[in-house]
Amino acid sequence: MKSKVTVQEIADFVGVSKFAVSRALAGKSGVSDKTRETILKAANELGYFKQESKRGRQEHRVEQERRWKGNIIVLFPNIRYQNRDSLYWGPIFDGVSARLNEQEIDIITLTEPSTEDIFTLINPEAVSGIITVGSVSSSILAEIDRLSIPVVMIDHMDPVLKCDMVFTDNFMTMTEMMTYLVSKEYKSFQFVGNPSYAPSFRERWTAYRAFLSEKGLEDSQVQGLISPARDEVSRTIMEMNPRDLPEVFVCANDKMASFAVEALTAKGIKIPERCVVTGFDHINVELPLLATAHVNKERLGIRAVDQILWRVEHPDFAYERKMVSADLIVNEEYGRKQ
Repeated sequence: MKSKVTVQEIADFVGVSKFAVSRALAGKSGVSDKTRETILKAANELGYFKQESKRGRQEHRVEQERRWKGNIIVLFPNIRYQNRDSLYWGPIFDGVSARLNEQEIDIITLTEPSTEDIFTLINPEAVSGIITVGSVSSSILAEIDRLSIPVVMIDHMDPVLKCDMVFTDNFMTMTEMMTYLVSKEYKSFQFVGNPSYAPSFRERWTAYRAFLSEKGLEDSQVQGLISPARDEVSRTIMEMNPRDLPEVFVCANDKMASFAVEALTAKGIKIPERCVVTGFDHINVELPLLATAHVNKERLGIRAVDQILWRVEHPDFAYERKMVSADLIVNEEYGRKQ
């Protein structure tokens, strides 16, 4: 007598993953209608449904009617340095789109929503979820909230909209970077970058200051270095007395690090003999940075898609904040010469 047909046998027969078969048989989201139809047809041919009880078959038919209905909106405002050409934001968007394509889920991309009125034109019944990439205005988020559609935000948070979020683990990575710097006996630091620019900047700044406080290190921050005006950062460095320069400029990201390096070079300060510079995000390998943090940008996008798929299936669970770790990258050649 033939043994019971398994999910793995169906997967092997169709040439898809066991996960896809399980989702299709359960009538859950995550597979396209075409793939689901192929899986169900194969399961029937292999005799999978014949081994079910009458009640089981009835339950399956009910579950089979459940389909992934609607599209996923990917909201990617083209503001400041936040666009598809960005070495930081571009790969995040690519991770989102690649994962949705892998799941054969249709995407609606909104790249330049100039007004929140656009969301009044969206039919909530046609949209299963929304993924936002980077900073989004509070007014637009308020309009999204009124749609009552599951939302996942990448690298952004706003009290106007409670939802799931995906971030780099900025706090732990900055703590790791500061620990490394202190282990190399650096003692004076200045942070470069406006903490209010983005949640990631604020978390890196918070971790930086918390570390200085915990280790009893001096925290005499020069305000011009954390100014909202980026030109002010360069001007502040240019105007600093060489005797007051720190050993390390700890920059909120590689872009800010490039401003610091440019200003120090113009000022005639030798790097790394007099000052060293660190960055974050690992988007400019040409900079003379002692350390930076490699953020797995594509993974941020992938995790956001996984979370929106999960959220659609679990609408009543508490909201979650997902953290994706980053890797500290050290270039000893740009460190202090012993």
